Amino acid sequence: MARKRKGRDISGWLVVDKPAGITSTAVVNKVRWALEAQKAGHAGTLDPEATGVLAIALGEATKTVPYITDALKAYRFTVRLGQATNTDDTEGEVIATSDLRPTDDEIKEALSGFVGDIMQVPPQFSAVKVDGERAYKRARDGEEMELAARPLWVEELLLTDRPDPDHVELEMTCGKGGYVRSIARDLGKALGCHGHVLTLRRIWSGPWDAEDGLSIEQIDEMARTPALDAYIRPLEEGLTDLPELKATPEGAARLRNGNPGMVIPNDVEYGDEAWASINGRALAVGTFRAGELHPTRVFAQAPE
Repeated sequence: MARKRKGRDISGWLVVDKPAGITSTAVVNKVRWALEAQKAGHAGTLDPEATGVLAIALGEATKTVPYITDALKAYRFTVRLGQATNTDDTEGEVIATSDLRPTDDEIKEALSGFVGDIMQVPPQFSAVKVDGERAYKRARDGEEMELAARPLWVEELLLTDRPDPDHVELEMTCGKGGYVRSIARDLGKALGCHGHVLTLRRIWSGPWDAEDGLSIEQIDEMARTPALDAYIRPLEEGLTDLPELKATPEGAARLRNGNPGMVIPNDVEYGDEAWASINGRALAVGTFRAGELHPTRVFAQAPE
């Protein structure tokens, strides 16, 4: 017999405005403790010194994490020109400097080369795995690795401010797997002056803005009280990028058991990924085929 998880069986999302100086994993642990939740995870890691939207999935909502991870997200960040560091941010050691300072027009021209489908090499200090080990662990030991470039969709990258010759403020909207530190590093290289990230904030992710998030102080104040429960968002918010199909009563019963179930067709095409609902509650995610949803993920939500 499987051991029952300790804690409350709750499902949904809690949006946190992560402060600097704490890891994403530590935020998850804080939320799990505060809500006494059986299960929690997060959608999209933020570096310890980064701030902004960190969406915490609870219970059955953890099954929707990939859809938030894949969704577009936006970052506001400051690049320090004239210096490269071994971590591509302020946490590392300065490894190269330059007195060259590009003009605003030169920066805007260079930014155009980072929009669209690009290939990006992760920072040496990153969580990508090299022969089964995290790159940052090898980097801490002084090893320099050849990390493979990865595809990234950048929808927009804009210069928003130039407070002084040494600093530029940028905003980027991108897809899954983007490293802002790599953008700063590669922009510095393209401009011939070096660069690294000074500050970084995720201003929105999928359906949530930073303003939607609770602070760590608020979570501490409301921990283990009904007041914090009031901020839990529905599981269904993690599925906003997928089309919704309403299940028939008979289809809902089959979907709950993990079988293909009849849904009411709309403009979803054969083979599209979608989610099925009954009375607004998510039942499953799957593939639409001939009037049925063939589930790949089933949600064990209590019906209302």
